[in-house]
Amino acid sequence: MEKEKRVVIIGGGVAGSLLAKSLQFDAHLTLIDPKEYFEIPWASLRAMVEPPFAERTLINHGDYLPNAKIIVSTAVNVTDREVFTADGQQIVYDYLVIAAGHADPAPKSRTERLNHYRNENEKIKSAGSILIVGGGPTGVELAGEIAVDFPDKKLTLVHKGTRLMEFIGAKASDKALKWLKSKNVEVKLEQSVDLNSATDGGEHRIYQTSLGETIQADCHFLCVAKPLATAWLKETVLKNDLDNQGRIKVDEYLRVKGRDNIFAIGDITDVPEIKQGFLAHKQAEMVAKNLKLTMEGGTECRNRMDTYKPHSALAIVSLGRKDAVAQLPFITMSGRIPGIIKSGDLFVGKTRKQMGLNP
Repeated sequence: MEKEKRVVIIGGGVAGSLLAKSLQFDAHLTLIDPKEYFEIPWASLRAMVEPPFAERTLINHGDYLPNAKIIVSTAVNVTDREVFTADGQQIVYDYLVIAAGHADPAPKSRTERLNHYRNENEKIKSAGSILIVGGGPTGVELAGEIAVDFPDKKLTLVHKGTRLMEFIGAKASDKALKWLKSKNVEVKLEQSVDLNSATDGGEHRIYQTSLGETIQADCHFLCVAKPLATAWLKETVLKNDLDNQGRIKVDEYLRVKGRDNIFAIGDITDVPEIKQGFLAHKQAEMVAKNLKLTMEGGTECRNRMDTYKPHSALAIVSLGRKDAVAQLPFITMSGRIPGIIKSGDLFVGKTRKQMGLNP
């Protein structure tokens, strides 16, 4: 039997972890991730208001990867055949998949991450007033979680855009804004906050907005987009494969353009679609299939490989535990019906099942 191909996956987030799980028995697989665990990212805000929820959303890589080598470190260099890690390892590959996601520093161990959520929860519980900076899906969902679980807190959300969640249509934005206002969340649009200039105002901290308004709050949460984790690639053989936003340029098979054995999936690709978890899963599933084909039959399998087609904007943004706002192909709706789809369990059971674990 032909020797197993060596597949290296950089990044154990939504896309990388599912791909690793799918390929672990078909290749000699190595997963490189700076954390010991995979986290279900769209459930992390619930863990801030209900820390025990994180017990199901933080999954050690070893729990779903019994047949893979896991390297807990950061990739720092890539050549045509090897990956180098921050802890000094050199890993040879036949196929490489880059799924590095965003540069979002998180604790290395699952225990530390659980403690982090307990601390965030204490911060919310002990605050009378809270400032949320950023009105994208993260800021809106966090405001929803706090407003429902802690209705007595004074919540202010500041967003620099003209409307909340610009990535979806204006109708969905309006519904989210209406819902937040119905929960007494004060929303300030077209403003930003310089967090460094916050001053101590006795009982509260005092924050200044770009329009000169002052906001009193006991604490703040920053919910703005994190940079992509691709800056390190600028010093590697892939330096010419990044666009001006740091995204990796891929072909229709999600391979780095012009390369047969290097793929990229998830948020870091230049695929023209909203970066969302369920699409990262679709990319991982397709690349798993294509890699299995290629490993079996080499490049002549190309005519049997699937191609990836960008998806149009679809979104469900949860608003607390029961409501949500959804933008679907032909309708935008808010309230309990989209809430039933997402807000109760935030797809955690479904995702755990996908990873081969008890829901």
